[in-house]
Amino acid sequence: MIKCLPVLLSLVASVLCPCPLSASPQMPDYLIFRGDTVATYHLILEGYLQSQEQTPSDKLFGLSFRNSSSQGGFSFNCWRGYQAIYQIDHDSLFLVAIIGCGERRGRQIDVAASSKKMRDLFNNNVRNDRVYINWFSGDLSFPLTNKVLRWDGVFFTSFEKEEVVNIVKGRVLTVNAVENYLDDPERINRRYQSHVSDLLFKRLKKVKWKNKEEYDCSGKYFVTIDEHGDVSKVRMLESPPSIDDIDGTNEYKFCVDKIFNAVKQLKFDIIKNKGKPISEDIYIQIWIEDNGKIKNWTR
Repeated sequence: MIKCLPVLLSLVASVLCPCPLSASPQMPDYLIFRGDTVATYHLILEGYLQSQEQTPSDKLFGLSFRNSSSQGGFSFNCWRGYQAIYQIDHDSLFLVAIIGCGERRGRQIDVAASSKKMRDLFNNNVRNDRVYINWFSGDLSFPLTNKVLRWDGVFFTSFEKEEVVNIVKGRVLTVNAVENYLDDPERINRRYQSHVSDLLFKRLKKVKWKNKEEYDCSGKYFVTIDEHGDVSKVRMLESPPSIDDIDGTNEYKFCVDKIFNAVKQLKFDIIKNKGKPISEDIYIQIWIEDNGKIKNWTR
């Protein structure tokens, strides 16, 4: 298993997570499709490497996963230590190159070195300098507009309009244009997450926070907007108190219910990923003064 994999998976797991991220944006892989070379944020080769226990623990084909100083400086932008280049040729998906991080920027790819890396990994499965990707099934998406709908700050990016290629075991089945934002004039616009968190806070400002139990609801929360655009759940980022902590449990429930009841009537536009409706967690952080006044600490 690659040494950087836990870090990389933690970055990918933050897809659609609106909470602040301290990680660095990651370099994409590339895919040649219909004569164009486009960036792709689908870790196709990584999926294969995860299943290969014999993969070196700290380096992939001699490429340090953090680009050590001997390779020209430390880089936070390529934790997996390589970039892959794929190609859709007719109805099939191929791996055509494995390069060092940022190597494509210079426009001069070391073809011989790439070929050696591929043969070291795939042996006789390399044919005509490429590998048929029979391990991948899923959807690949490519932007049809420059309007970014969501970006997690690290790796995941979705656009309002995309082309989705459905692939099963390396074989292209369908190619469809999709829209990832359903704009309903009777619902609330949520193209921008910061706009949504501000709307939620405006509702919370109308709530009476001072209470006889002296519960303090200051903290960080996720408000879940489901695939239908409805507020379905509120939860604190902090772990719920243990069942033996009755006071803590009551305070936790009080705060979560208070926020949910304040925002549950809101109806938002529907957001999709690769054309399929998805739920989304909106991050908010609030501070409650002793006098019951609420402040927006969302960053």
